[in-house]
Amino acid sequence: MTPTPMRPTKLMTSGDLLVDRRYTFAESLMREKDWEAAAELIGEIVRLAPHWAPAWISLGETLAALGRKDEARDAFTTALRLSPEDELGAGLRLARLGALPPTGAMSAGYVRALFDEYAGHFDRHLVEKLAYRGPDLILETLCGICGATGRPPHFRLALDLGCGTGLMGEAVRPYAVTLAGCDIAPRMVERARRRGCYDRLAVAELTAFLDGEAPGSADLVLAADVFIYVGDLAPVFEATARALADGGLFLFTVQDVGDAPLGFVLGEDMRFAHSTGHVETLLAAVGLDGVACDPAVLRHDGGRPVPGFVVAAQKPVRPL
Repeated sequence: MTPTPMRPTKLMTSGDLLVDRRYTFAESLMREKDWEAAAELIGEIVRLAPHWAPAWISLGETLAALGRKDEARDAFTTALRLSPEDELGAGLRLARLGALPPTGAMSAGYVRALFDEYAGHFDRHLVEKLAYRGPDLILETLCGICGATGRPPHFRLALDLGCGTGLMGEAVRPYAVTLAGCDIAPRMVERARRRGCYDRLAVAELTAFLDGEAPGSADLVLAADVFIYVGDLAPVFEATARALADGGLFLFTVQDVGDAPLGFVLGEDMRFAHSTGHVETLLAAVGLDGVACDPAVLRHDGGRPVPGFVVAAQKPVRPL
């Protein structure tokens, strides 16, 4: 799931029509990259509406573009104070400036607001604009593993993490007796429900959803383009290993970063990319065996291919 960052509608008014009009003009200046003029105008806006978090976010963005990083940090910090759930992604911007660690910088409030705003045109934008292939890549890998090992592509319980509107669920539905999905954004879950391919759906964070499943109950867990919103993958990997039955498969995509000191980085696009070596180490740490790690173009962004990997792991079958 890969929308362009946006701001929640409920925060997009200052309560003053004249201020809102100035802000609309400031946004046009930002689109034109007239950072000096935008910073001057938004500076006036935050003086008129100091309570309005979106204006502080925009001020921080213009100041960062001008290289005034200390002032940008102050602006983003103010936005975070005004909007503690961080629907606007102030924490991400602070992390990009080195003012916060990247782990935990992407708040649940930001992801929820982002995808709730995006739900109405999610499918069309992903497929038509971004050439998104996550579900197809995962399904191709899954069928390839089954074919190579002689395993029937038939799963008692499949879990779709970060299900979005149900693109992955629709693709895997013919192979699952029971299909359950979760997403943190209620509007996404409602769209997935309308698709009609899930037996169960939950509005839940990934690890909380997995922790609610009976240990050893799932024989397939999937996450298509989900981990770009997760920095530290260790908790979700641990929860997945607990939910998987012996012999169960775990397939997911990650955006590729090559080498990184932490094993992952927060990119300019405010999404996480992971090194495959780090991913493989984390899988081994929770007792999952690597089965496949294949390079792939996950989608396009700004007309450029986004490199990544399709990863498959298996929970070993314990001897009787």
